[in-house]
Amino acid sequence: MGLSVTKSEFTPEEFEQFSAKVRMDLTAFSRLLERPGFGEGESSIGAEVEFYIVNPDLCVHPINTDIAASVQDPQLTVELNRFNLEYNLSPQAFKGTPFARTEQELLAAIQRINQHAAPLDGELVPIGILPTLRESDTGTEAMTDEPRYHALSDALIKQRGEPFSIHIGGNDVIDLEADDVTMEGANTSFQLHWRVPANRFADYFNAVQLVTPIVLALASNSPSLFGHHLWDETRIALFKQCIDSRSPNRRTWRHPPRVYFGNGWARSAWELFAASASLYPPILPMMSEEDPMAVLDRGEVPQLAEMRLHQGTTWPWNRAIYDPVADGHLRIEIRSMPAGPTAVDMCANGLFVIGAALALLEDIPHLTSILPFHYTEHNFYRAAKYGIGAEIIWPHKDQVQLRDMPLLTVARELLPRAREALKRTAVDETEINRLLGIIEGRIETSLTGARWQRHITERLFQSLSPDEAFRSMLALYMANQKTNTPVHEWTLSP
Repeated sequence: MGLSVTKSEFTPEEFEQFSAKVRMDLTAFSRLLERPGFGEGESSIGAEVEFYIVNPDLCVHPINTDIAASVQDPQLTVELNRFNLEYNLSPQAFKGTPFARTEQELLAAIQRINQHAAPLDGELVPIGILPTLRESDTGTEAMTDEPRYHALSDALIKQRGEPFSIHIGGNDVIDLEADDVTMEGANTSFQLHWRVPANRFADYFNAVQLVTPIVLALASNSPSLFGHHLWDETRIALFKQCIDSRSPNRRTWRHPPRVYFGNGWARSAWELFAASASLYPPILPMMSEEDPMAVLDRGEVPQLAEMRLHQGTTWPWNRAIYDPVADGHLRIEIRSMPAGPTAVDMCANGLFVIGAALALLEDIPHLTSILPFHYTEHNFYRAAKYGIGAEIIWPHKDQVQLRDMPLLTVARELLPRAREALKRTAVDETEINRLLGIIEGRIETSLTGARWQRHITERLFQSLSPDEAFRSMLALYMANQKTNTPVHEWTLSP
């Protein structure tokens, strides 16, 4: 986020000073974007993977700080809830086999962390939402005792002024209320960072936005919550609602939630940061000593810590990132993909989203002019709800009228284009074929993590209680996950 958060209570003056500093950072950022050569450089990727920690009964185990203290790895961080951890993978140049390197690092990290977790009766699980999670596992006792989480929760609750309301439909329906933000910790994700050229940021960002629904459906791995079968990617609905700080009683205009898909097609990187500052009040007003204008005047690259911190307290599913490292650059953080089922599945999702975006990049000015943005947002939520069974509204370069199409049909047409686009990069063809072969396998078998979980659980319902069925399914999932076999090759018999 750019600044570490060391306290949880702030004065009105601190909020005012922080807002003024964010505005100054935005002015400096505008100047920086105009600097010749800014953001040029080699394309790269990075990733973050969030995990659940489970005990031998395969229920959540709130020992994240104990594991982190034992492992002593700066790339391992605790998360909002005490049963979650996050591993930050090393950046990789986008050439050769970047995802193979990421995959091997992730597998080694999981093995190493599990060695420290085992004496504490814990084990990591990469999965969108843990099937054995109970509502009683959330609440204030579940929150990791760190100032930034207390400050975040307090600020969002204060802005809302009443409990968070969660309503999710699907095969089943769930209605809940929460007095804190700990249900957010039910969602674990695979977040991909992609460094893109600063001078074409908007085109790259819009291309990622356009293909995100297709990638989300094929990556879906969160079909249940608290014993209810809901959306194929239930995380999308849950995350949006469980930290929605808008007060239902004080809504005088259509103020967007802090978790959102977008507010329109992007026109510049600056616009995305500026919109965050204008639409969302600050919640963590930590201040730095930097004078960004003076830094720019010296020809150096400013930290813009306040702007970055504020951006980190809004949660668009694709987020613009400014990083002052390496003379400053811009990245797209692709946040909608769930954790799991396996390391190789997550890497396949990552390569596919980049390949699909590159395939459409040159057509983006045309595609965004014929497809109103709200249709892409509609596609995103349809993909989250129905997964690979969704129908989406999809533009074609030579098509006059927009029309509904099966998402799998669009994916099948987009896959070879993604393959060709990636062949024009410095990524090895062996990596492209290996990982896109996994995406092709999911398309041809119509099998995703979500569909596998749902199918196995429903089979087990015939002979087991719901709790036993979800636990047995999770045991099978974890056994498969450890083999790193792509999910479309998993057997459908429990």
